[in-house]
Amino acid sequence: MAALELTALPQRTKTLFPGVLACGVVSAAATFLSQHYGAPVMLFALLLGMAMNFLAEDGPCAPGIEFSARQMLRIGVALLGLRITAAQVAALGWEPVLLVVFSVAITIALSMVAARALGFQPLFGLLTGGATAICGASAALALAAALPSHPGKERATLFTVILVSALSTLAMIFYPMLAHGIGLSPRAAGVFLGGTIHDVAQVVGAGYSMSHETGDVATMVKLMRVAMLLPVIVLAAGITRAKGTDGGARPPLLPWFAAAFAVLVAINSTGWIGKSVQDLGNDVSRWFLVAAIAGIGMKTRLKEVAGVGIKPIVLMVGETVFLAGLVLAQLHWMH
Repeated sequence: MAALELTALPQRTKTLFPGVLACGVVSAAATFLSQHYGAPVMLFALLLGMAMNFLAEDGPCAPGIEFSARQMLRIGVALLGLRITAAQVAALGWEPVLLVVFSVAITIALSMVAARALGFQPLFGLLTGGATAICGASAALALAAALPSHPGKERATLFTVILVSALSTLAMIFYPMLAHGIGLSPRAAGVFLGGTIHDVAQVVGAGYSMSHETGDVATMVKLMRVAMLLPVIVLAAGITRAKGTDGGARPPLLPWFAAAFAVLVAINSTGWIGKSVQDLGNDVSRWFLVAAIAGIGMKTRLKEVAGVGIKPIVLMVGETVFLAGLVLAQLHWMH
């Protein structure tokens, strides 16, 4: 069996190469545009990918695009574990930990209730609420990988990534002004920014635009939210496993990429991994996630995304506003 797999490897590589290369080219272009114009790289990857959706139709690129959208996504999510350590979380004390855990849990729970009230499946609320409450596009992609396949899954994932990236950019601009306007201390401002802005890059940008202390605290709080990705992925897989799928096999209770994420966090916490390896892992994770979202963009037509209507937008904007209000209320109560 192993010999047969090794024999098939060159053919498999040849089959996947055109599509993976296409996603890599889109990733490079998205990175260049992001660095020069300041918008989220995920958003550029989505838009460029959608402009090249003809490549995902039957042709030489289709298998590699499918591979990028699924397997490279899972590898990228697993490597997110190299971003955090247990010591980083402990250094902030127990109050921010409670704030993060409570905010993530309440936001996701209410998102699932709100999704049902708006006529969607509760799992759509889990997808959008997880993206809002944890780490934006990365969380949306990770949760989508743990949820069962259905005809509207990729369109829902794509919509979630587009809107959460846009909302994260707006938050990066307006939340520092809000924190300054209501007179938050540098530490409180860092907790607010790290506890509310969706994507890691936007948290870093907003925090250090206020002060070095605010940026440090915001980054740590944000990494604590990233750490919440594992239990929420387990929740998603558990719900999916309990519900089952239409004629398909149930997913494992703990997807392999979630287990790899936890293992990397544990290993990273020991201090055995050097900074150069951490930086390499973060770079590889970012490239894989950008390539994955480029692949998802290629597989989805813009007309399909535009057909979702106003309700999903209302849902995600409501989640964002609720999270900001909840974190501010907890900061007021803690002080």
